Amino acid sequence: MGKLEQNSIQRKKKRDLQKLILETITISGALSIALVAPNVIGVMKKYDLLPFKRQEESINRARNRLIKKGLLTRKNGFLRMTPSGIKVFEKMQIYGHGLPKPKRWDRRWRVLIFDIPDYRKGLRAKVRRSLHAVGFVLLQKSVWIYPYDCEDFIAMLKADFKIGKDMRYLIADTIEYDAPYRERFGLANR
Repeated sequence: MGKLEQNSIQRKKKRDLQKLILETITISGALSIALVAPNVIGVMKKYDLLPFKRQEESINRARNRLIKKGLLTRKNGFLRMTPSGIKVFEKMQIYGHGLPKPKRWDRRWRVLIFDIPDYRKGLRAKVRRSLHAVGFVLLQKSVWIYPYDCEDFIAMLKADFKIGKDMRYLIADTIEYDAPYRERFGLANR
């Protein structure tokens, strides 16, 4: 591997780490300044975004870069996205920086079902916005589908929102009348 290729890989890892921090803040609304929740670090490790020995340092550097760029701000011990941070995050989503998509579809649907009680309806709305933002499609009330593996994202979502058993992740080989959904995800000819 040449020097140019190594630099390209390092830049991609930095971009991916920043994107993951922005996604996490978008999903949860605000995160503690520490930003080192074990579940977030676990997801980052699975995506090979962090060197194992210097996880906290990598997160802190990425966070500080985002603050310096004016994409994040600190308020009352929490990180929040600035209006320009929201715009950058939306661009990331638009230009394919959502959940990773493999080259080939494995012909399985990921189904997410949740039943969040009425007394947590604000959280329910956040979950819906988050799922929509990363590309999930509503199948019916509180049932969402996505064609690619997203188990790590769901684990992070459940941990950040503290919804555990209120949300179920299923993998289905078929969904009846799925032609419109295949078309929506660009899978009609696959």
